[in-house]
Amino acid sequence: MTLSMYQASVPVIVHNLKNLSAILQKAEEFAASKKIDQSVLVNARLAPDMFPLSRQVQIACDVTRRGVGRLAGVEAPSYEDTEKTFAELQTRIANNIKFIEGLKPEQIDGSEGKVVNLKVGGNDMTFAGQPYLLNFVLPNLFFHVSVAYGILRHNGVDLGKKDYLGPIQ
Repeated sequence: MTLSMYQASVPVIVHNLKNLSAILQKAEEFAASKKIDQSVLVNARLAPDMFPLSRQVQIACDVTRRGVGRLAGVEAPSYEDTEKTFAELQTRIANNIKFIEGLKPEQIDGSEGKVVNLKVGGNDMTFAGQPYLLNFVLPNLFFHVSVAYGILRHNGVDLGKKDYLGPIQ
């Protein structure tokens, strides 16, 4: 049996976004228990020139929502980058998952060779569908979820590898 573009995208993305949501929930509970203003964690970063936690979550959502939207040939919803609380970040993740789960396998399957054009950092990029998913969308998701995890772990949130990986099915 072959792995379809839908199977390689939607379940993987949703699994990782749900893990990110669970990580943020632990961070919110940590902040409350330590009486830390949650804005300290939401705005935390690993290095001065890196994006803060809020932006890591936004990018993880944006790259996946737009990515599967492009593969499916549908316009993905656009969201303002205004989240300042864990609740707002959770809403963004939930809205992202809702959109992605609303796509049907037949909308994404067969998109391996679909031409995807986008602008990244001011540069025009062109991909075929499969390399776009496997070499751009998914690595970006994993990177930004990993950095979000790292920011929170660095700030004392009790996280481990099981939190990053989530339930394995």
